[in-house]
Amino acid sequence: MSSNQVTVDERDGIATVTMNRPPANAIDLAFIEELDRALIAVGENAATRAMVLTGHGVMFSAGLDLKEVPRYERAQQNLMLARLNELIRRLYAMPIPTVAAVNGHAIAGGLILMLACDWRVAVESGALFGLTEIRAGVPYPAAAKAVVQAELHPAAARELVLAGKNHGAARALALGIVDELQLTAAVLERSGAKARELAMAPTEGYGRIKRQLRGPALAEMAEAIAAGDPLRDNWLFAETQAAAARVLREG
Repeated sequence: MSSNQVTVDERDGIATVTMNRPPANAIDLAFIEELDRALIAVGENAATRAMVLTGHGVMFSAGLDLKEVPRYERAQQNLMLARLNELIRRLYAMPIPTVAAVNGHAIAGGLILMLACDWRVAVESGALFGLTEIRAGVPYPAAAKAVVQAELHPAAARELVLAGKNHGAARALALGIVDELQLTAAVLERSGAKARELAMAPTEGYGRIKRQLRGPALAEMAEAIAAGDPLRDNWLFAETQAAAARVLREG
């Protein structure tokens, strides 16, 4: 399966989903919808026993498209919130094993996508990892917040969320952001091997146990999707455009 910005390659029961929106695999509304369709297709394929999520080029994902999303009108912002929550919930709730093959920078929303996977294999050098939303003035959608709180130690979450700094691979490993580091050339191969290893577990049992582990976070996400994110009609502020532009300049 292929689209303009997302491809799915199915081989021997392992689906590799590749984000391909140059130059940074940045997230806008169209990208979210394409990635979500890819996840739905993977989930509906009974032959798929595990999934690898990766990025094309030197970026896993730089997060929200800060050139476009801060300019969205209110209706677009609300739709973006809803779609983001649905996408993150779908990835976090995938009943099959999911492995993030982190080929490069994973920033902000890109890091959230990585955290939503069951296992995270990242390049050992040349990539940055961080939750920089606070620098851009972008509050966390409910599903993103739930993933951060569920997947990171409270002290690590506090440091990442409130300081908004990017970190190298060694620090990311120490903070529990990633599970293992590999040479760039080995990341995808190792991620596939880990996916096959996790897929050796009984499929139905894996999905049910995963739901048990993530139950509270998934319930919070489901509530936000059903009732509407608390940030609806009040997500991005007047200062967000200027702050986002500053983040783009400073890197």
